[in-house]
Amino acid sequence: MAEIKQVAVPDIGDYKDVSIIEVMVKAGDKINVEDNLITLETDKAAMDVPSPYSGTVKELKVKTGDKVSQGSVILLLESSAASNQTKNGQTNQPAHQATADVSAPPTIAENLPAKQAPILPKATPSIGIKAHASPAIRRFARELGVQIANVKGSGEKGRVTKDDVQVFVKSALAQSGVGTAGGNGLQVLAMPVVDFAKFGTVETKPLSRIKKLSGANLHRNWVSIPHVTQFDEADITEMEAFRKELGKEYVKQNIKITPLAFMLKAVVIALQKFPEFNASLDASSENLVLKKYFHIGVAVDTPDGLMVPVLRDVDKKGIVQLAKELGEISARARDKKISATDMQGGCFSISSLGGIGGTAFTPIINAPELAILGVSRAIIKPMHQDDTFVARLMLPLSLSYDHRVIDGAAAARFIVFLSQVLADTRRLAL
Repeated sequence: MAEIKQVAVPDIGDYKDVSIIEVMVKAGDKINVEDNLITLETDKAAMDVPSPYSGTVKELKVKTGDKVSQGSVILLLESSAASNQTKNGQTNQPAHQATADVSAPPTIAENLPAKQAPILPKATPSIGIKAHASPAIRRFARELGVQIANVKGSGEKGRVTKDDVQVFVKSALAQSGVGTAGGNGLQVLAMPVVDFAKFGTVETKPLSRIKKLSGANLHRNWVSIPHVTQFDEADITEMEAFRKELGKEYVKQNIKITPLAFMLKAVVIALQKFPEFNASLDASSENLVLKKYFHIGVAVDTPDGLMVPVLRDVDKKGIVQLAKELGEISARARDKKISATDMQGGCFSISSLGGIGGTAFTPIINAPELAILGVSRAIIKPMHQDDTFVARLMLPLSLSYDHRVIDGAAAARFIVFLSQVLADTRRLAL
């Protein structure tokens, strides 16, 4: 006989008010015992909460972004008496921890061409047809080019852990020679193992979860994409004067008009003129996917590392609205309130270091995008104009692009046109 049961958050230790970063079921879904319902994120790890019952989801009580603690109701489940117990007779299982960071954008890994995956030998699945692993571990395995079904799980009830995936990769690399001078990969020497303590006092500090994941993505992008960087300067004298005037008008509304808001509008105008920059390669790397929307990623410096939230439909918004959204999304990123969805779907990225300094740099492309713009600190320079030298505020620009798709001439035209747009704010209204 069917009955309605409340499914609540189980014992998750001392954690309280933990954020839900993913809801994996919806009303009407039929679920089985131990099917994952939601993913929670603490400051140390991500945790999947499995169902203690089988049945049909009648009503969801939570949504992505909610904060929950032990005992918080997740959903109402219509369950038969025969399915009220788990496979081992228990009625409430603890959340499964996953040490991979699931807050980073999955689209980078999921949209990679297959040939970019590490070369790993094929193996016969060792744990049967279906491997038990959390979404975070499955995503971690995909990023390393590993089929999760080939990995033997050492966790509770045979669940695959992050360590299991790493052991599998190390074993596969050892067998194939990938990463060594005689292997099938990049054919580079292995990194040296050094005991730094023998040279003096040291301190070991673990990398943040964001840096671990972003570091792996950056390394993959750097070695997989043939980067070329084109440099130029934009005369933003008039733009800066207008920005300051505009800033005074909106200071009472607590809206900070930053140069980046102007950069977003200018970049969209350039992307509209040069559509191959607003595109991605498909999985085969033989076709170009031209995008008809303009979502721009903006790199944000946070205490835990770099994050790239995406502002959507930039072409449909004015500078004031973009400035307001920039302030809001940057604050959420620094407060760890950004969601995975907020960092997906970008067409092009901007990394601005103007507030810190520097004259130029080589930004790394955020795959599957094809280009990224680096912005350094503007400086006043004497520029030749009408047979004399005048002081102008010049903004250094660094455009990195994927040379498989974009050639040098196209990149030069793009950045020159972008500089012209920034030099004449009237073009932003076109």
